[in-house]
Parts: sequence; C-alpha cells; structure tokens
Amino acid sequence: MNDNDRLAPAPAAPRLTSLSHGGGCGCKIAPGVLSALLARSTPLTAAFPNLLVGTETADDAAVYKLNDEQAIVATTDFFMPIVDDPYDFGRIAATNALSDVYAMGGKPILALALVGMPINVLPHEVIAQVLRGGEDVCAAAGIPVAGGHSIDSVEPIYGLAALGVVHPERVKRNASARAGDVLVLGKPLGVGVLSAALKKDLLDDAGYRAMVDAATMLNKPGAALAELEGVHAMTDVTGFGLLGHTLEIARGANLTARVRYADLPWLPGVEAFVAQGVFTGASGRNWASYGEGVTLAPQLPDSARTLLTDPQTSGGLLVACAPERVDEVLALFHADGFDAARVIGELTAGPARVEVA
Repeated sequence: MNDNDRLAPAPAAPRLTSLSHGGGCGCKIAPGVLSALLARSTPLTAAFPNLLVGTETADDAAVYKLNDEQAIVATTDFFMPIVDDPYDFGRIAATNALSDVYAMGGKPILALALVGMPINVLPHEVIAQVLRGGEDVCAAAGIPVAGGHSIDSVEPIYGLAALGVVHPERVKRNASARAGDVLVLGKPLGVGVLSAALKKDLLDDAGYRAMVDAATMLNKPGAALAELEGVHAMTDVTGFGLLGHTLEIARGANLTARVRYADLPWLPGVEAFVAQGVFTGASGRNWASYGEGVTLAPQLPDSARTLLTDPQTSGGLLVACAPERVDEVLALFHADGFDAARVIGELTAGPARVEVA
C-alpha cells in the first residue's frame, strides 16, 4: 500500500452546540407564547377526578392518584445541547428531566429516553455517549432507562419521559404557598449566561465545571421535603428564569412574592459576563412574556433584569415553607450537598406579582 492508498483521517465531529439554534432550557417556547397556545385547552381535573395535577397552574408534572397511598408523577423534558461534550449533554438533560418529579415531591421509578439525532452528521459513538450520560444519571437516581423512542432529526435532541411515585397527600404543587411563607432556593443561578459564554469560547475550564456540576446535581431533596410539615409549595427554576417561576408561585397562591436580590446565589463569573453583554436571547423573551407582573427596585444594577430572567437548565428547587421550618429545609439541602441553598425572600398578602428589592 502506498501513501495514496491510505485512508484519509475521519473528519472531526462537529460541536454539538453548532448543530442547534438554541440550547438547554433556553429552547423553551416563551411563557407568553405558550400561554396563548394553551389558552383554548380544556381543564381536565374536573373531568378526571383522579388527576390531581394537570395543566391548570403550569406545574412541573402531572400527578394521577392510583389509590389512597399512591399517585403517579409523569413528566417529559428534552432539549438541544447546552454543551459540546456529549456525555455531559446526556447527564444534564437527564438530570433536568428527573427534576420535575422531585419538584412535585415524588421519587422517580423509571425513565424512557427521547432521542433525536442527525445520524449522518454525528459519529455514532458521540450519540452513544449522550445516551450513556443519561443512563448514568438515572443509575445515580436508582432507576432504569427502560426504553424510549428515537428519530433521525436535523438538530440533536435528548431527554427523558420520567415516572415517579408520591403519596397523594404529599404532592407539592407550585400553587399552594401561603402568606408568610419563606422562599428557599436550592442551587445557584446563571447557567444560561455561562452557556452563552461557552458558545462564544469565553468560558474557562473552572467556569465550565461549575456550570456542569450545578446542572447535574439531582434535586433529590424534593422527595424528603415532601415529607416535612410546613413545606407548602415547590417548583424548579428552569427555562423561565427565577422571576418566571417565582411569579408562577405567586399567581398560583394569589400572593406577592418579595425577593431580596442581595441574597441570591450566583455561579462564578455570571455577573461579570452579563456586564460584558454575554447572555442568551431567552432572557429578553422571558421578560417580554411576564415583565408586567414584576417590579424591580430602582437601586438594582442595570444587569439585574437580565440575570433574573436568565433561563436555567436543570436549576434548583424553589421552596415555599413556613418560617419555623426554614432551618430544617436548609438542613435537608445542605446534607445532600446543596451548599448554595439559602433563603431568598418571602410571600405576603397582596397582588399576585413579584417584587425584587
């Protein structure tokens, strides 16, 4: 064999993020558009009395009562890549999908993989690594990936349909907060900003690791929090940003949510990136969708609106609990490694909106 007969080296695999127009929970349809699309949907809980949670309050998952002791939590979540490493992409997407089960107070029992990949563009080993990442996260959650569905698509897509169980009386909705409740956030914010920095090749290894570590922390405390008296409402902070998901809690309970900006935890470098103009387009879409329900204090930094609407991929749990339970709630978070968990505000009687000071 001469040199001309040797095979040319295989072309390098394209960056995953280069194959998609968006990434992570920033892919979500803007909340205002989604509300308009669903406006004509018929509420289902009246027609199906065992359906404890449907679409009425934009909650994290559906919950269906099987008997007096058991209810099924059902959810699905998938998106395009937020990172280029295929294994990390699979881990982040799976963690994000399982979060909805934990946010309802449930324990996952199994998952089904949802896979859309450009088969003739990505090497099959790259796709296999995505699947392996999701499987490893599910193994860490103690559940199998028991099947799924795949298609050949233009953009890479991965996620899960996840099932869990919860006691019907311990379901934690996003609409059941009470006046006087304290708001506790489980993870630091800023995943969307760091993902934008990654796309621009501005994120260093330490920033990348901080982003991935946050986005792959399973929100397991949700199941334990459901057992705690005085925990009234839960959700997870994902594509609509902290303001959007806090506003869902406020509107669901018809209360005013007051958030203290100075108490919010941020991933390292996030505020500096926003000051440089590095953030996602989803921030603006989020504000356009729900900004009329938010009041920002005039003394806040110019970057506050962008940071507060930053779409979180696999973000933290947002918990509304009685003030006397705060120490126990924080202890549950901290015992599971959520060192950034902290009190960020409270809920009071008043119009259904969010006020940030």
